[in-house]
Amino acid sequence: MNLEEVLIPLIIFGSIAIIIKIVLDNRLKHKLIDKGMVDENVKFLNYSTAQTHRLSSLKWGMVLISLGLALSIKFIWPDVINEEGTLGLMFLFAGIGFLVYFGISQKFIDNNKQ
Repeated sequence: MNLEEVLIPLIIFGSIAIIIKIVLDNRLKHKLIDKGMVDENVKFLNYSTAQTHRLSSLKWGMVLISLGLALSIKFIWPDVINEEGTLGLMFLFAGIGFLVYFGISQKFIDNNKQ
């Protein structure tokens, strides 16, 4: 099994899922506005600050770096790690990236509350 055979469908279906989520969230916002429910309930839907953008960029940066590290390990030791092992390393390092991001974001949020 080739790594491309796994990643291409994941990227395609993931992109479709993200597009559907964006469209449905947008419809929900418009329905709430049309019904006149524009109060505190809608503020959290449109609440976007520079801090949330920075945290999102941090998250995806850490995950992409960890995926790149997994691929680099594959290229360093091509005889030791097969393609299935590479996929496993990618999931492992992506999970580690998310966990490290979680810890950093919790510290950031706790510091902002004080």
